[in-house]
Amino acid sequence: MSADPEWHPYDLTDDHTVVGDVLVSEELDPDSPKLPSRRILVYLPPSYREGDDFNETDGDDAYPVLYMHDGQNLFDERTSNAGEWRVDETMQALAEEALEAIVVAVPHGLDNRHNEYTPHPSEEFGGGDADAYLDFLASELKPVLDDEFRTRTDRDATGLMGSSLGGLVSLYGYFEYPEMFGFAGVMSPAFWWNREIFDYVESQSHVSGKLYVDVGGNERPDDPERTREYVEDAERMVELLRSKGYDEDELRFVVDDEAIHHEDAWADRLPDAVRFLLG
Repeated sequence: MSADPEWHPYDLTDDHTVVGDVLVSEELDPDSPKLPSRRILVYLPPSYREGDDFNETDGDDAYPVLYMHDGQNLFDERTSNAGEWRVDETMQALAEEALEAIVVAVPHGLDNRHNEYTPHPSEEFGGGDADAYLDFLASELKPVLDDEFRTRTDRDATGLMGSSLGGLVSLYGYFEYPEMFGFAGVMSPAFWWNREIFDYVESQSHVSGKLYVDVGGNERPDDPERTREYVEDAERMVELLRSKGYDEDELRFVVDDEAIHHEDAWADRLPDAVRFLLG
């Protein structure tokens, strides 16, 4: 991967829905042959450019960093698969509560998504390249961003967030890189794809930090059995985490009774998730 990529303002022509300060990298080519190239998007909080040199590193003027998966769906309706998370609008609003962070939107590798977000290969569904994806985030992308932007590099200020398989890989990454990630947002996690995640978490030591887990009560309206799996698996994981010592200060669990498996639902729950994780 290029060690010093160029960054450009987001293209605000046509029918974009982006607000705030969003930058886009040149196309980055991960070192792993398992991962396709992609452009990274970075949201900068409103106060970021107030200094004389907005890229000059200053520990007193650095920001927490939230790495989010499915980057195509976070900021712009026109690039999304089925709607956007409205992350930019949410972060702009939270800035008025003095809650600011840099958001790194990492697009998935198109047809490679299920590979990148699953830790274990499934006989039925395939996948299993999450280790390569997380290594890209941790050893290739994060050092570049820490060098380029005013990021807080301590683990308490660095986290992961995603939904569905993105929720699965966020929880896995939290335990796999405990020295790097101090919080994780796990929305509507698709644990049914990789039920090995339960044995994996059971084998891990308690890692202090913050975990936000949620699920919709109507995730798949056309598939009641899959909906039941989403809810029961989320409840099972939360009980497992509680048994490992995660109390209410470290673990927040939300069941959104009527919510379906969709970006609109995750957008609705995002503000309170960020308040818990970064507040």
